[in-house]
Amino acid sequence: MNTASFISPVIQALPPSGIRKFFDLVAESKDIISLGVGEPDFVTPWHIREASMYSLEKGYTMYTSNYGLLELREEISKYLARTFGVTYDMRTELLVTVGASEGVDIAMRALLCPGDEVLIPDPSYVSYMPCVVMAGGKAVMVPTRVEDEFKLNPEILESMITPRSKILMLSFPNNPTGATMTAEELKPIAEIAEKHNLVVVSDEIYAELSYGEKPVSFAALPGMKERTVLLSGFSKAFAMTGWRVGYIAANPDFLAAMVKIHQFTILCAPVTGQMAALEALRNGETEMRRMVSTYDQRRRFIVSGFREMGLDCFEPRGAFYAFPSIKSTGLNSEEFCERLLQDAKLAVVPGTAFGPSGEGHIRCSYAYSIDQLKEALKRMKQFLATL
Repeated sequence: MNTASFISPVIQALPPSGIRKFFDLVAESKDIISLGVGEPDFVTPWHIREASMYSLEKGYTMYTSNYGLLELREEISKYLARTFGVTYDMRTELLVTVGASEGVDIAMRALLCPGDEVLIPDPSYVSYMPCVVMAGGKAVMVPTRVEDEFKLNPEILESMITPRSKILMLSFPNNPTGATMTAEELKPIAEIAEKHNLVVVSDEIYAELSYGEKPVSFAALPGMKERTVLLSGFSKAFAMTGWRVGYIAANPDFLAAMVKIHQFTILCAPVTGQMAALEALRNGETEMRRMVSTYDQRRRFIVSGFREMGLDCFEPRGAFYAFPSIKSTGLNSEEFCERLLQDAKLAVVPGTAFGPSGEGHIRCSYAYSIDQLKEALKRMKQFLATL
Protein backbone atom coordinates (compact mmCIF):
# COMPACT_ATOMS: atom_id res chain seq x y z
CA MET A 1 0.00 0.00 0.00
CA ASN A 2 1.38 3.38 -1.03
CA THR A 3 0.37 5.27 2.09
CA ALA A 4 2.09 8.49 0.98
CA SER A 5 -0.34 8.78 -1.94
CA PHE A 6 -3.19 9.26 0.51
CA ILE A 7 -1.61 12.30 2.19
CA SER A 8 -2.67 15.76 1.08
CA PRO A 9 -0.11 17.34 -1.28
CA VAL A 10 -0.54 20.59 0.66
CA ILE A 11 0.59 18.92 3.87
CA GLN A 12 3.38 17.00 2.13
CA ALA A 13 4.77 20.27 0.79
CA LEU A 14 4.83 21.97 4.20
CA PRO A 15 8.36 22.00 5.67
CA PRO A 16 8.71 20.74 9.25
CA SER A 17 9.20 23.28 12.02
CA GLY A 18 12.73 24.65 12.18
CA ILE A 19 12.36 24.87 15.94
CA ARG A 20 11.33 21.24 16.33
CA LYS A 21 14.41 20.05 14.41
CA PHE A 22 16.70 21.48 17.07
CA PHE A 23 14.52 20.21 19.91
CA ASP A 24 14.94 16.71 18.45
CA LEU A 25 18.71 17.13 18.33
CA VAL A 26 18.71 18.23 21.98
CA ALA A 27 16.70 15.16 22.97
CA GLU A 28 19.38 12.93 21.43
CA SER A 29 22.27 14.58 23.30
CA LYS A 30 23.47 14.80 26.90
CA ASP A 31 24.69 17.78 28.95
CA ILE A 32 22.85 20.24 26.74
CA ILE A 33 21.92 23.73 27.87
CA SER A 34 18.99 24.97 25.80
CA LEU A 35 17.91 28.53 25.17
CA GLY A 36 15.46 27.30 22.58
CA VAL A 37 12.18 26.85 24.44
CA GLY A 38 9.72 29.72 24.18
CA GLU A 39 7.91 29.31 27.47
CA PRO A 40 8.19 30.81 30.96
CA ASP A 41 10.41 28.97 33.42
CA PHE A 42 8.01 29.97 36.20
CA VAL A 43 5.47 27.52 37.54
CA THR A 44 1.90 28.73 37.28
CA PRO A 45 1.23 30.70 40.51
CA TRP A 46 -0.21 28.55 43.30
CA HIS A 47 -3.54 30.34 43.68
CA ILE A 48 -4.25 29.71 39.98
CA ARG A 49 -3.44 26.01 40.32
CA GLU A 50 -5.49 25.87 43.51
CA ALA A 51 -8.51 27.37 41.73
CA SER A 52 -8.39 24.62 39.11
CA MET A 53 -8.13 21.91 41.77
CA TYR A 54 -11.02 23.42 43.70
CA SER A 55 -13.10 23.44 40.53
CA LEU A 56 -12.46 19.70 40.14
CA GLU A 57 -13.45 19.08 43.75
CA LYS A 58 -16.68 20.96 43.07
CA GLY A 59 -17.38 18.77 40.04
CA TYR A 60 -16.65 21.21 37.21
CA THR A 61 -15.92 18.54 34.61
CA MET A 62 -18.53 19.30 31.97
CA TYR A 63 -18.58 21.02 28.58
CA THR A 64 -18.93 24.77 28.61
CA SER A 65 -20.59 26.94 26.00
CA ASN A 66 -18.78 26.88 22.67
CA TYR A 67 -17.87 30.49 23.41
CA GLY A 68 -16.38 29.56 26.81
CA LEU A 69 -17.48 30.27 30.37
CA LEU A 70 -19.52 33.45 30.51
CA GLU A 71 -17.72 34.49 33.71
CA LEU A 72 -14.36 34.15 31.98
CA ARG A 73 -15.49 36.14 28.96
CA GLU A 74 -16.75 38.84 31.30
CA GLU A 75 -13.33 39.04 32.99
CA ILE A 76 -11.53 39.08 29.62
CA SER A 77 -13.74 41.98 28.54
CA LYS A 78 -12.90 43.90 31.73
CA TYR A 79 -9.20 43.10 31.38
CA LEU A 80 -8.98 44.31 27.78
CA ALA A 81 -10.80 47.51 28.70
CA ARG A 82 -8.59 48.43 31.65
CA THR A 83 -5.29 47.25 30.13
CA PHE A 84 -5.62 48.26 26.48
CA GLY A 85 -8.58 50.63 26.38
CA VAL A 86 -10.66 48.53 23.99
CA THR A 87 -14.10 47.14 24.86
CA TYR A 88 -15.74 43.94 23.64
CA ASP A 89 -19.18 42.46 24.26
CA MET A 90 -18.69 39.29 26.27
CA ARG A 91 -21.57 37.50 24.51
CA THR A 92 -20.98 38.26 20.84
CA GLU A 93 -17.37 39.42 20.47
CA LEU A 94 -15.29 37.03 22.62
CA LEU A 95 -14.40 33.37 22.15
CA VAL A 96 -12.26 31.25 24.49
CA THR A 97 -9.88 29.05 22.47
CA VAL A 98 -7.34 26.30 23.05
CA GLY A 99 -4.43 28.72 23.20
CA ALA A 100 -3.77 31.62 20.87
CA SER A 101 -2.54 29.05 18.33
CA GLU A 102 -6.07 27.80 17.71
CA GLY A 103 -7.02 31.42 17.16
CA VAL A 104 -4.49 31.78 14.33
CA ASP A 105 -5.79 28.62 12.69
CA ILE A 106 -9.53 29.36 12.81
CA ALA A 107 -9.06 33.03 11.92
CA MET A 108 -7.35 32.02 8.69
CA ARG A 109 -9.87 29.29 7.89
CA ALA A 110 -12.83 31.58 8.56
CA LEU A 111 -11.57 34.53 6.51
CA LEU A 112 -9.54 33.16 3.58
CA CYS A 113 -10.71 32.06 0.18
CA PRO A 114 -8.39 30.06 -2.11
CA GLY A 115 -5.58 32.28 -3.39
CA ASP A 116 -6.14 35.14 -0.92
CA GLU A 117 -2.87 36.67 0.25
CA VAL A 118 -1.79 37.20 3.84
CA LEU A 119 0.96 39.72 4.53
CA ILE A 120 3.25 38.44 7.31
CA PRO A 121 6.14 40.43 8.81
CA ASP A 122 9.34 38.42 8.46
CA PRO A 123 10.78 37.05 10.74
CA SER A 124 7.73 35.88 12.66
CA TYR A 125 6.27 32.99 14.62
CA VAL A 126 6.62 29.67 12.81
CA SER A 127 2.88 28.80 12.72
CA TYR A 128 1.62 31.76 10.71
CA MET A 129 2.71 30.66 7.25
CA PRO A 130 1.56 27.03 7.62
CA CYS A 131 -1.85 28.11 8.93
CA VAL A 132 -2.27 30.37 5.89
CA VAL A 133 -1.28 27.61 3.48
CA MET A 134 -3.54 25.01 5.14
CA ALA A 135 -6.45 27.45 4.82
CA GLY A 136 -5.86 27.78 1.06
CA GLY A 137 -4.18 31.17 1.21
CA LYS A 138 -0.82 32.46 0.05
CA ALA A 139 1.70 33.77 2.58
CA VAL A 140 3.53 36.92 1.50
CA MET A 141 6.54 37.54 3.73
CA VAL A 142 7.20 41.24 4.35
CA PRO A 143 10.85 41.70 5.36
CA THR A 144 11.74 43.66 8.48
CA ARG A 145 15.26 44.95 9.12
CA VAL A 146 17.47 45.35 12.14
CA GLU A 147 18.17 48.95 11.07
CA ASP A 148 14.43 49.58 11.56
CA GLU A 149 14.57 47.74 14.92
CA PHE A 150 12.58 44.97 13.22
CA LYS A 151 9.49 47.19 13.13
CA LEU A 152 7.13 46.86 10.18
CA ASN A 153 8.09 49.51 7.62
CA PRO A 154 4.95 51.11 6.08
CA GLU A 155 6.60 51.74 2.68
CA ILE A 156 7.84 48.17 2.37
CA LEU A 157 4.45 46.84 3.47
CA GLU A 158 2.49 48.91 0.97
CA SER A 159 4.83 47.96 -1.88
CA MET A 160 3.90 44.30 -1.42
CA ILE A 161 0.11 44.72 -1.45
CA THR A 162 -1.71 43.30 -4.48
CA PRO A 163 -5.39 42.99 -5.46
CA ARG A 164 -5.35 39.56 -3.76
CA SER A 165 -4.14 40.92 -0.40
CA LYS A 166 -6.78 40.28 2.26
CA ILE A 167 -5.16 39.92 5.71
CA LEU A 168 -2.29 41.62 7.46
CA MET A 169 -0.82 39.43 10.21
CA LEU A 170 0.71 41.41 13.07
CA SER A 171 2.65 40.17 16.09
CA PHE A 172 4.12 42.83 18.35
CA PRO A 173 5.90 42.26 20.68
CA ASN A 174 7.44 39.94 18.15
CA ASN A 175 8.66 36.38 18.39
CA PRO A 176 11.58 35.96 17.60
CA THR A 177 13.01 39.49 17.54
CA GLY A 178 11.46 41.09 20.64
CA ALA A 179 10.54 44.14 18.55
CA THR A 180 7.61 46.33 19.57
CA MET A 181 5.70 49.16 17.91
CA THR A 182 4.20 52.19 19.61
CA ALA A 183 0.76 53.58 18.87
CA GLU A 184 2.35 56.36 16.78
CA GLU A 185 4.35 53.82 14.76
CA LEU A 186 1.26 51.69 14.19
CA LYS A 187 -0.86 54.57 12.89
CA PRO A 188 0.62 54.45 9.33
CA ILE A 189 0.00 50.69 9.34
CA ALA A 190 -3.63 51.32 10.33
CA GLU A 191 -3.99 53.84 7.50
CA ILE A 192 -2.66 51.28 5.01
CA ALA A 193 -5.08 48.65 6.33
CA GLU A 194 -7.99 51.03 5.87
CA LYS A 195 -6.82 52.27 2.46
CA HIS A 196 -6.50 48.73 1.08
CA ASN A 197 -9.42 47.26 3.05
CA LEU A 198 -7.30 44.69 4.87
CA VAL A 199 -8.40 42.61 7.83
CA VAL A 200 -5.75 42.71 10.56
CA VAL A 201 -5.12 39.58 12.61
CA SER A 202 -3.13 40.83 15.60
CA ASP A 203 -1.43 38.21 17.77
CA GLU A 204 -0.89 40.00 21.08
CA ILE A 205 0.12 37.03 23.23
CA TYR A 206 3.27 38.88 24.41
CA ALA A 207 1.62 42.28 24.92
CA GLU A 208 2.02 42.26 28.70
CA LEU A 209 5.73 41.45 28.34
CA SER A 210 6.71 44.97 27.28
CA TYR A 211 9.68 46.73 28.87
CA GLY A 212 9.57 50.46 29.42
CA GLU A 213 6.65 50.97 27.06
CA LYS A 214 2.94 50.71 27.69
CA PRO A 215 1.52 47.78 25.71
CA VAL A 216 -0.57 48.76 22.69
CA SER A 217 -3.44 46.82 21.14
CA PHE A 218 -3.93 47.39 17.42
CA ALA A 219 -7.70 47.17 17.93
CA ALA A 220 -7.55 50.25 20.19
CA LEU A 221 -6.34 52.49 17.35
CA PRO A 222 -9.02 54.78 15.89
CA GLY A 223 -11.28 52.89 13.47
CA MET A 224 -9.39 49.60 13.78
CA LYS A 225 -11.57 47.54 16.11
CA GLU A 226 -14.06 46.52 13.40
CA ARG A 227 -11.35 45.23 11.04
CA THR A 228 -9.12 43.63 13.70
CA VAL A 229 -9.12 40.05 14.98
CA LEU A 230 -7.30 40.24 18.31
CA LEU A 231 -5.64 37.03 19.50
CA SER A 232 -4.20 36.51 22.96
CA GLY A 233 -4.12 34.15 25.90
CA PHE A 234 -2.67 33.21 29.26
CA SER A 235 0.42 31.21 28.32
CA LYS A 236 3.11 33.86 28.45
CA ALA A 237 1.96 36.59 30.86
CA PHE A 238 0.55 34.21 33.48
CA ALA A 239 2.98 31.29 32.99
CA MET A 240 0.18 28.99 31.83
CA THR A 241 1.54 27.39 28.64
CA GLY A 242 0.36 23.86 29.40
CA TRP A 243 -3.15 24.95 30.32
CA ARG A 244 -3.86 25.83 26.66
CA VAL A 245 -6.30 28.68 27.17
CA GLY A 246 -6.48 31.65 24.80
CA TYR A 247 -9.09 33.93 23.34
CA ILE A 248 -10.23 35.79 20.26
CA ALA A 249 -11.82 39.24 20.32
CA ALA A 250 -13.44 40.36 17.09
CA ASN A 251 -16.54 41.93 15.59
CA PRO A 252 -19.65 39.71 15.78
CA ASP A 253 -19.62 38.68 12.11
CA PHE A 254 -16.00 37.55 12.16
CA LEU A 255 -16.43 35.84 15.49
CA ALA A 256 -19.57 33.94 14.46
CA ALA A 257 -17.67 32.48 11.49
CA MET A 258 -14.81 31.37 13.72
CA VAL A 259 -17.18 29.87 16.28
CA LYS A 260 -18.58 27.59 13.56
CA ILE A 261 -15.15 26.05 13.05
CA HIS A 262 -14.44 25.94 16.78
CA GLN A 263 -17.71 24.19 17.65
CA PHE A 264 -17.25 21.45 15.05
CA THR A 265 -13.58 20.75 15.81
CA ILE A 266 -12.78 21.76 19.40
CA LEU A 267 -16.26 22.24 20.94
CA CYS A 268 -14.84 24.16 23.91
CA ALA A 269 -11.60 24.79 25.76
CA PRO A 270 -11.08 22.50 28.80
CA VAL A 271 -13.22 23.75 31.69
CA THR A 272 -10.43 23.24 34.25
CA GLY A 273 -8.14 25.52 32.26
CA GLN A 274 -10.90 28.09 31.91
CA MET A 275 -11.41 28.13 35.69
CA ALA A 276 -7.68 28.66 36.16
CA ALA A 277 -7.71 31.50 33.63
CA LEU A 278 -10.61 33.10 35.49
CA GLU A 279 -8.56 33.16 38.69
CA ALA A 280 -5.53 34.53 36.79
CA LEU A 281 -7.50 37.54 35.57
CA ARG A 282 -9.13 38.18 38.93
CA ASN A 283 -6.06 37.87 41.14
CA GLY A 284 -2.94 37.21 39.06
CA GLU A 285 -1.69 40.59 37.89
CA THR A 286 0.68 41.10 40.85
CA GLU A 287 2.58 37.88 40.08
CA MET A 288 2.51 38.74 36.40
CA ARG A 289 4.23 42.08 37.02
CA ARG A 290 6.83 40.34 39.18
CA MET A 291 7.61 37.87 36.40
CA VAL A 292 7.87 40.67 33.84
CA SER A 293 10.33 42.49 36.11
CA THR A 294 12.46 39.35 36.29
CA TYR A 295 12.41 38.95 32.50
CA ASP A 296 13.52 42.56 32.19
CA GLN A 297 16.59 41.86 34.35
CA ARG A 298 17.45 38.80 32.28
CA ARG A 299 16.90 40.75 29.06
CA ARG A 300 19.50 43.34 30.00
CA PHE A 301 21.90 40.64 31.21
CA ILE A 302 21.83 38.54 28.03
CA VAL A 303 22.02 41.48 25.62
CA SER A 304 25.03 42.84 27.51
CA GLY A 305 26.62 39.40 27.38
CA PHE A 306 26.25 39.09 23.63
CA ARG A 307 27.65 42.55 23.02
CA GLU A 308 30.63 41.93 25.31
CA MET A 309 31.60 38.85 23.30
CA GLY A 310 31.43 40.85 20.04
CA LEU A 311 27.99 39.87 18.71
CA ASP A 312 25.77 42.74 17.61
CA CYS A 313 22.44 42.41 19.36
CA PHE A 314 19.33 44.49 18.90
CA GLU A 315 17.84 45.30 22.29
CA PRO A 316 14.45 43.56 22.50
CA ARG A 317 11.62 45.70 23.87
CA GLY A 318 9.17 42.88 24.51
CA ALA A 319 8.59 39.10 24.79
CA PHE A 320 11.50 37.04 26.18
CA TYR A 321 13.82 36.51 23.22
CA ALA A 322 17.10 38.01 22.08
CA PHE A 323 17.98 37.90 18.38
CA PRO A 324 21.74 38.50 18.08
CA SER A 325 23.52 38.69 14.74
CA ILE A 326 26.10 35.99 14.01
CA LYS A 327 27.08 37.38 10.59
CA SER A 328 30.55 38.26 11.88
CA THR A 329 31.33 34.54 12.30
CA GLY A 330 31.04 33.82 8.58
CA LEU A 331 28.56 31.02 9.27
CA ASN A 332 24.93 30.99 8.25
CA SER A 333 22.31 30.61 10.94
CA GLU A 334 21.80 26.88 10.63
CA GLU A 335 25.52 26.08 10.44
CA PHE A 336 26.14 28.21 13.52
CA CYS A 337 23.43 26.49 15.54
CA GLU A 338 24.49 22.98 14.53
CA ARG A 339 28.15 23.61 15.38
CA LEU A 340 27.26 25.38 18.63
CA LEU A 341 25.19 22.37 19.66
CA GLN A 342 27.86 19.84 18.69
CA ASP A 343 30.91 21.68 20.02
CA ALA A 344 29.55 23.65 23.00
CA LYS A 345 26.48 21.64 23.96
CA LEU A 346 24.36 24.80 23.71
CA ALA A 347 21.05 24.81 21.84
CA VAL A 348 19.62 27.94 20.22
CA VAL A 349 17.30 28.32 17.23
CA PRO A 350 18.45 29.53 13.78
CA GLY A 351 16.81 32.77 12.70
CA THR A 352 15.76 31.15 9.42
CA ALA A 353 13.27 29.00 11.34
CA PHE A 354 11.18 32.19 11.50
CA GLY A 355 11.53 33.29 7.87
CA PRO A 356 14.16 34.30 5.30
CA SER A 357 14.83 37.65 7.01
CA GLY A 358 16.10 35.74 10.04
CA GLU A 359 19.25 34.66 8.20
CA GLY A 360 22.38 35.81 10.00
CA HIS A 361 20.64 35.73 13.40
CA ILE A 362 19.85 33.23 16.15
CA ARG A 363 16.96 33.23 18.62
CA CYS A 364 17.84 32.84 22.27
CA SER A 365 15.14 32.69 24.92
CA TYR A 366 15.95 34.37 28.22
CA ALA A 367 13.10 32.66 30.08
CA TYR A 368 15.77 30.92 32.13
CA SER A 369 17.53 31.61 35.43
CA ILE A 370 20.51 33.97 35.55
CA ASP A 371 22.75 31.02 36.43
CA GLN A 372 21.65 29.15 33.31
CA LEU A 373 22.12 32.25 31.18
CA LYS A 374 25.63 32.76 32.62
CA GLU A 375 26.64 29.22 31.70
CA ALA A 376 25.08 29.56 28.24
CA LEU A 377 26.96 32.80 27.56
CA LYS A 378 30.19 31.22 28.82
CA ARG A 379 29.80 28.31 26.41
CA MET A 380 28.99 30.58 23.49
CA LYS A 381 32.02 32.78 24.20
CA GLN A 382 34.27 29.72 24.28
CA PHE A 383 32.74 28.51 21.02
CA LEU A 384 33.30 31.85 19.30
CA ALA A 385 36.97 31.75 20.32
CA THR A 386 37.39 28.54 18.27
CA LEU A 387 36.12 30.03 15.03
